[in-house]
Order: sequence, then structure tokens, then C-alpha cells
Amino acid sequence: MSLSTDSGAQGRPGQPGQPGVPYGGSAGVVGGMPSGGSSYGGSSYSGTSYGTTSGGRRAARTPDGGNRRRLPGFGLLGPRRDSHLLGATELAALSLPLGDDGVVIGADATTGEPSVIGLFRPTPYEVVLVGGAWAARLLALRAAATGARVAVETARADLWAPLAQAAGGGQPCVTVHQVGRIGPQGPSVSAPVLVVRDCGARPPRSRLASSPWQTTLTLLPFVAPNADRLLSAADLVGVQRISPDEAAAVARALALPAADTQALPALPDNAALWSARGNRRYVVAQPVAAEEQLLGPARRVD
Repeated sequence: MSLSTDSGAQGRPGQPGQPGVPYGGSAGVVGGMPSGGSSYGGSSYSGTSYGTTSGGRRAARTPDGGNRRRLPGFGLLGPRRDSHLLGATELAALSLPLGDDGVVIGADATTGEPSVIGLFRPTPYEVVLVGGAWAARLLALRAAATGARVAVETARADLWAPLAQAAGGGQPCVTVHQVGRIGPQGPSVSAPVLVVRDCGARPPRSRLASSPWQTTLTLLPFVAPNADRLLSAADLVGVQRISPDEAAAVARALALPAADTQALPALPDNAALWSARGNRRYVVAQPVAAEEQLLGPARRVD
């Protein structure tokens, strides 16, 4: 469908019978709009001035006197500038500052650079942390700081209640639920959810169905005999200081080399080994003053 003037448009003066120029048919019109500069106060778009129709609407007036109606919804056009183009030889100089997106869990023990976990994804994500509640609460607090909602399923409500009261600046972004009493959280891309399961070394089966944009963090205070299933099925595993026997069990489940197996029993309270599908990194937690005031100093056992 093309846009044109009224069927009764007059021809040019002195040339009776010549039809008016429709929109899109003039060299000075692009896509139904003039292609020149400004048009108000006597100026014109490429020689096209504007008058007022009988209905009060502004109309384009060609130099030869013909009027054309403007397209509705279009106002003053901005300035026309040349396109900014890069040649093939100049593309190598183009760079964008792209980095990881997620929750900062600490600093790399080797390089000192921030270590980031992409907790929230369009697919269900399972995280297992073999460690203390201090590290789990630090992760929950930082996840809430990114705008996520945190639902804690625990038998230690008194341990999590101060965090729920302090997080979110008065908004209920952290909720505490009894074991087996947590309901559907309704996660979405604009409101992801972190479910923290602090249910002991042998947690019961979760009543929540896996869902996109919902991450489950299962906290294990120590490695129980049946923990191999949880460790093997998890997308991400964090391990704090554990006994040599526990380190051997974790090494079997995660296929850790001998060096990591020997290092796990000697980790400091604020360090953990994070493993994701064969990729391993030692991370040192570095709480800021506000986090340390709320959670206290780093400790392996609560």
C-alpha cells in the first residue's frame, strides 16, 4: 500500500492537467518525509515550505504552489549527518569492555581478581556448598543485593532471621521457611530466586520443582556417606575446609587431582575450592565492613 495525496490534487500552475506529486514520488522525499533541513518560520525542506490546510493541519507546500498533507505522527526531523562506518582494516581497533555477570563471591587466590558466579540462568541451576553457614549467608546477602529474592529453607531460623531483617532495606527480599514448608516462589527473568536449603548433612528431597531463573543452593556442613549423589549432580560445587576422609570422598565425586585433595583439609576459614564441570578455582571471601558487621568474622563452623 502506498501513501499519496488526495485524488483531487491540483496540477502545477501553468500546466493544467498535470497530476500532483504523490508521497515517495519526489526526489526530495524519503519514505514519505522530506529529506532536507528544517521547515519552520519560512525555511524549507529542500525547497519545500509548509503552510496550513483548511482543517488546521500543517501541509507541505511545493515551490510551485501545490500542497501535500504531512504524515500523521511525525514531528520535526533531526539533523542529517553522514553515517559512521568502519573499514575492514579498522575493525581490529574496536573493542568493548565485556566481563562476567553475576554475584561476586570473593577474589581469586592466585591472581587476586574478583571471582564471579552466574547464579541466575534461563535453566534450573544447582549449587552445593560443603561448608559453614557463614559462607552461605554471605552468598545469600550478595544475591539479594543484585535484586534477587532469597528463600531460605532451614531448621535454624534464629541463625537466618537477622539477615532477613537487615537485607533489602525493609523490603521482604529474604524470607525464612521451615523445612518442608516452602512454597512455589514464581521466579522470572526480572525476579530471579535463590533457594537456600540449610537442612543438615542429609537434606530431604526438595518440594520445589526445578524452574528457570531459580537457583538452589544446598548447604552441607560435612560430607555424609550419601553426598556423592548431590555432588555429582550439581552444576557448581564449593568446598571449604574438610577432613582428609571427606576430601577423599569429594575427590572421587568431582574427579579432583591429588594436589586439591591434599589442599582441602588445610584451607583457611574464608577460602573455598569452587568446581564446575572440571574447572576449578580457589576463592578467598573478602566481606566489606557492612557484611562483616552483620555476619561477623569468617568462620568454618557456626
